[in-house]
Amino acid sequence: METIILEKAQILWDYLRLGKPLHKAECLLVMGSHDLRVADYAARLYAEDWAPLIIFSGGLGNFTRDIWQESEAEKFARIAMDKGVPKNKILIESQSTNTGENVQFSRELLKRRGLDPSTFLLVHKPYMERRALATFQQNWPEKIAYVTSPPIPFMEYPTSEIPMELVIQIMVGDFQRIMIYPQKGYQAPQRIPKKALTAYKFLVEKGFNQHLLD
Repeated sequence: METIILEKAQILWDYLRLGKPLHKAECLLVMGSHDLRVADYAARLYAEDWAPLIIFSGGLGNFTRDIWQESEAEKFARIAMDKGVPKNKILIESQSTNTGENVQFSRELLKRRGLDPSTFLLVHKPYMERRALATFQQNWPEKIAYVTSPPIPFMEYPTSEIPMELVIQIMVGDFQRIMIYPQKGYQAPQRIPKKALTAYKFLVEKGFNQHLLD
């Protein structure tokens, strides 16, 4: 892959991943995806006592409905339990299909259980940190939320199942959503630096447009 493409993709990665310090919270809200390293990381956070309760949220989304038989939340929860997280410290929300529903359906689940955490540590893929936090803030503004992700550098993130081409395609789509979703009421508005916008436009022109909204 061309060096200039990787350089522009790194700019998007650095914008989309907030890289904030960890904060203790009353609940880990782990948003499902095709990246099982997020489940491993969530189990580590629990073991390190960053929060006493975990919600795994996610049904089957665009990248998992054709490859998995169980929901993202159920698969993530199983991984966490295999890593030592007690079953009674896990809640599973297995119906959501997007980030907004991750928040909304988890909120409803907690209410049904009579639970009302005031602080959340959101756990997602590195390049989903900004969108996850912005979506939470839009849908549940009265709560305090922090966000984190597996500490994997951009160039080390791709795998055989998640190749670099796909990572960049998804990031370009996520960046577009950062721009347009606030207008739809889906997430809190974000400041967009000129450097990131220029990188986004370059990558779109290079054909990284498979995950753009019409």
